[in-house]
Amino acid sequence: MLVRKAVFNTLRPLILASGSPRRRDFLSELGLQFLVQTTDVDESGWPGEAPEAFVRRLALEKAWAVATHHPEHVILGADTVVVRDGCLLGKPSNRREAEEILASLAGRWHEVWTGFALCCQQPHLEQVGAVVTRVRFADLDPAVIAAYAASGDGDDKAGAYGIQSGGAFLVSEISGSYTNVIGLPVAEVVAALHKIGVLEVAG
Repeated sequence: MLVRKAVFNTLRPLILASGSPRRRDFLSELGLQFLVQTTDVDESGWPGEAPEAFVRRLALEKAWAVATHHPEHVILGADTVVVRDGCLLGKPSNRREAEEILASLAGRWHEVWTGFALCCQQPHLEQVGAVVTRVRFADLDPAVIAAYAASGDGDDKAGAYGIQSGGAFLVSEISGSYTNVIGLPVAEVVAALHKIGVLEVAG
């Protein structure tokens, strides 16, 4: 049995402030040691708030909500939204709404924004970033949309689809970070963690 060697070593205690299994898998696959602590923050947008500002704010709010209880840990918070024609599309509240969201994306380009934040109380640290990826959906028949929505694959995902799972067939073209569409811009997050001394390359 082949045993994979970790790519990175974790140098400071790290907490992922997210219950997303996809974000957890990204960190685990890199060999990072971390805890998971979910938090409950109001995810409502502010009037006139741009997508980038929205995801940066929520990522930071989620991170600080956990940091107050773990002052010596570095906290990673993140938030992802799908944007169509300037409108933020979150997770569908039901299957009918999922169908409506998917139909509105069919045959068109949209944006996926993910904000990420790193913070710590002791010593004080606060870094925030955001990444955007452009995604084009294929032309989709209403029956296909209904069948995918009914599968439940997009129930807990922004934009009502998962490019890494059953919804991959929906996407015909992508411009930018693939992992960002899944929920975490891994290249940018790893660079930020390395810069602040949370991880080092494994020897």
